[in-house]
Amino acid sequence: MSIMRRILNVAEKNDAAKHLANIMGRGAVNKREGYSKFNKIYEFDYNFPNFGQSKMIMTSVSGHLLDYDFDERYRKWYSCDPLELFEAPLKCHCPDNFLKIKKTLEREVKSSAALCLWTDCDREGENIAFEIIEVCKKINPNIKILRARFSEITSQAVHRAINNLAQPDERASNAVNVRRELDLRIGAAFTRFQTLLLTSKIADKLSEKLISYGSCQFPTLGFVVERYKQIKSFVPSPFWFIDVKHEKDGIPVNFKWDRVRVFDDEVCLSLFNRVLEDPLAKVVSLTSKQKSNWRPSPMDTVTLEKLASTKLKINAKRTMQIAEKLYTRGLISYPRTETNIFPSNLNLTPIVENQVSNPQWGDFARRVKNWGVNPRQGKKTDNAHPPIYPTKAANDLKDEELKIYELITRHFLACVSKDALGFETNIKISINKELFHDSGLIILERNYLDVYPYTNWSGKQIPDFKLNEVFVPNEIMMKDGKTTPPSLLTESDLITLMEKHGIGTDATHADHIDTIKQRMYVKLTKDRRFIPCHLGLGLVEGYIEMGFELSRPHLRAALEADLQAICNGEKNPEEVLRHQINVYKRIFSETKSKSQFLTQNVVRSFDEQIVVR
Repeated sequence: MSIMRRILNVAEKNDAAKHLANIMGRGAVNKREGYSKFNKIYEFDYNFPNFGQSKMIMTSVSGHLLDYDFDERYRKWYSCDPLELFEAPLKCHCPDNFLKIKKTLEREVKSSAALCLWTDCDREGENIAFEIIEVCKKINPNIKILRARFSEITSQAVHRAINNLAQPDERASNAVNVRRELDLRIGAAFTRFQTLLLTSKIADKLSEKLISYGSCQFPTLGFVVERYKQIKSFVPSPFWFIDVKHEKDGIPVNFKWDRVRVFDDEVCLSLFNRVLEDPLAKVVSLTSKQKSNWRPSPMDTVTLEKLASTKLKINAKRTMQIAEKLYTRGLISYPRTETNIFPSNLNLTPIVENQVSNPQWGDFARRVKNWGVNPRQGKKTDNAHPPIYPTKAANDLKDEELKIYELITRHFLACVSKDALGFETNIKISINKELFHDSGLIILERNYLDVYPYTNWSGKQIPDFKLNEVFVPNEIMMKDGKTTPPSLLTESDLITLMEKHGIGTDATHADHIDTIKQRMYVKLTKDRRFIPCHLGLGLVEGYIEMGFELSRPHLRAALEADLQAICNGEKNPEEVLRHQINVYKRIFSETKSKSQFLTQNVVRSFDEQIVVR
């Protein structure tokens, strides 16, 4: 009788391990305890490729298993000049709270023939996979390493992954190592500098004892401060315009001036008087055409975060926490993706069919099936994960989980359906050579709008005018107004700016925003817009006055581009690391010599009343 070989499988979180085991074990799974009470062990038999019938041991880590830290003599804040932290030796170790997880892996890998990695298939997941490999290879140096690649935890995806096992991506892991080391060195040096400087000078003004710095969090803060300063310095300009109103067949119409507005009252008055001299209006242009309101492109992470924030009032951090739970339960595909193009080999019809039984959108899913699934494709792909979509029906969700799942499902059904169609009429009139216009819309086919309440496209009736028709308007008025400042940034605005300028990734936007809130660098107004706090405003203005653009996006954006180049095999990770350390080390050295600017601006900011008109 042959002895089945053991295969150690490791997922990124316990929930993922549990669901993966239930899929592969088809319910015939035995659970036992590991050393960590939060990371269970699931055992089942499985016909593993190239190994035959095997005993599968499925367990998990809890995110990163290993961490970087400075050598003991550099850890205390007063142990060295913070400048030394750019070169101080680092060590990679397992934090105390993860030692039991490490111990479980060491025990289970001893008698295993292979290690199969089921961590998330993104950069961070790849790095975690190599941490697991490092721990396991110290115990079992000759163990075979295999990587499962998947974008959803469903039976089809899991079995496809296990039949197409590959090798982990070392380049992606190296990019994360570079980013983690830089974040530690830069963050520790600037955080110690800021904290020690300001707490020694103005401790009475600071409620926080830690004044942290991060090369992503500061540009994120910078966007908020920049918008606030634009509003604060804004000087409204008066303007004037001509407004024309008329009613025909009981239907009111408000014609807008083609010039929109002018900033000279005498010029506007002169034009207004000319109109009044001969107020006969003539229809000089009348066009009608079919108009489409496009259904949305497939959902990527940024779209999910922005829609949840604006439409559901759920912030990005919470949205991603919920999405991760839905993913590990096998209800949606992997939620961290930069792709809005469905791959040609992904059969979308069964995904639509999964939703037919839903009482809210099931009827629409049936319509989509009858029409034929036809996704509107976007233009972005990270070549790693498909867009976000529901992988199966969900009947037991509540509250925020239900709202996020519903948003993802409705978005998916909308993007694979049909554009809304309407009929638009545009009219232009002339009154003594001054032109005015208006338009009307009749919605002919709502199509995707029937399932997608997050977009509003409404009809507007316009009277039945004829070309060259003449009439005297009921009202011609000269009106005035003032220009208004831009609004404070919403979370959706902030994510848009971060994506545009390359600050962080789709996987980290929410964390950076959450950090500047937690540090009390910014706060939210009653209408959920970001406004800087005194400390955040003072820090940004201090660095600007020094001549350093640490709150501008280009430094971090350059690093993100370098990290992608490492992933693509275009740049050497050691060279990128050395270059970036040198850049920030030089800035830090100059910052120390100009520290008075930081103190002065932070003090000044606490004396300023932060008010938005």
